[in-house]
Amino acid sequence: MAVATVTTEFTNVFPRDLDRSYPLIDHASGVWLYDADGNAFLDAVGGGAMVASLGNGVPEIIAAANEQAKQVSFIYNQQFTSAPQEELAREVAGLLPPSLNRMHFVSGGAEANETALRMVRSYHVERGELERTRIISPAQAYHGPTVATLGLTGRAGLQYPYQPFVVQQPHIPPSTWRFDPSGQAALDALDAIVEAEGPERIAAFMCEAVSAAALPGYSPPPAFWEGLVERRERYGFLIVLDEVVTGFGRTGTWFAAHQLGFEPDIITSAKGLGAGYAPIGFMAAADHVYQAVADGSREFELGHTWDGAPLPCAVGLAVIRYLREHDLIARVREVGALLKQELAAALEDCPMVHEVRGRGLLLGIEYVDPRDGESFLDPQLGVARQIDNQALENGLIVYSTQPTRDGFAGDQTLLAPAFVTPEAELSMIVERMVATVRTVQERVVGALTAA
Repeated sequence: MAVATVTTEFTNVFPRDLDRSYPLIDHASGVWLYDADGNAFLDAVGGGAMVASLGNGVPEIIAAANEQAKQVSFIYNQQFTSAPQEELAREVAGLLPPSLNRMHFVSGGAEANETALRMVRSYHVERGELERTRIISPAQAYHGPTVATLGLTGRAGLQYPYQPFVVQQPHIPPSTWRFDPSGQAALDALDAIVEAEGPERIAAFMCEAVSAAALPGYSPPPAFWEGLVERRERYGFLIVLDEVVTGFGRTGTWFAAHQLGFEPDIITSAKGLGAGYAPIGFMAAADHVYQAVADGSREFELGHTWDGAPLPCAVGLAVIRYLREHDLIARVREVGALLKQELAAALEDCPMVHEVRGRGLLLGIEYVDPRDGESFLDPQLGVARQIDNQALENGLIVYSTQPTRDGFAGDQTLLAPAFVTPEAELSMIVERMVATVRTVQERVVGALTAA
């Protein structure tokens, strides 16, 4: 396939990776992207970042943005509010667990998570607990690329070379099949951190209910969540749930929090609220978190320019209406289960694939050494990059993660198709993904045999 691309020497853009070429996307329709030469790519990962949950070209959402732009597109929420912001806050509060009733809108996931960190700090300061400064999170975590959110990952490679600016936070290992299937080792690690730091210093525990980029499709076992809630009550820290990816239906419920059996103190979300039509996200605080500020300083200062602006809020409202009117959350549950089942069955005889996991339309494929079916693959093989490149050659867009040096994860692929993906295209995703894996597996086996 001859693909129209842009390379570093022919652009004024500062690209993310200077050594690769970027397909030049010209237009899109539904779940298909087309480059400048007319090549078609089936989007199996929400535009590349789990964002485009409704596909491209939805007339109702485009119309909502257009109408709001005619009225007022921007006002600064430090001085004003607007009908779209007020209505969106009511709508989102009605979709969240009952106690999470206070929204602060932002432009994206990293901003939402950084706002959550400021909310955690404000809550404890308002209560006079100034020593609570430590945020515990899983080692295999990703909550954004800002200097503050980078401290929430245990992946040193993501922090380099910005470590001098990053406040390093403590981490626990993930409860994966390889290391901790019961979740007890993670709870033991959490207890060890609390003991070492002192319970009076722990401000919050932050994680995803279903992981995306860091550990695709992974969820801690139920026993871990039960133990976490018990420790929240014992030690007085907050639980922050990062639903930047999982919010607004991605895992088959409006929020993954509805599947956990407890209410977090803070929830963040972003990608699915704008669905690729506008940048918008939020931090939601539970009533008791809000009340700490209301009973104290009565101020939650600092924000970003586009926080709560009318135009992105109008888009968020249109997205929620579209999800409701087309009953798409139920569809995610139905087709997500089928897609997972079909992928697992089609890849069952591939020794390089250990498992297909996930919920709804947030799925992960984990690769292992085909010689024993368990060991990590040698990072020098570059399997994740090979999968992405081969998938693109096959006309499929996926997102794969490279091995990490912390010893907790290896090569994996993330799939997050749009909720509206037709059945024929879902079948095509399976066919193209299986063809991709088999091609790369053949190369890997060849390289391992020759070694």
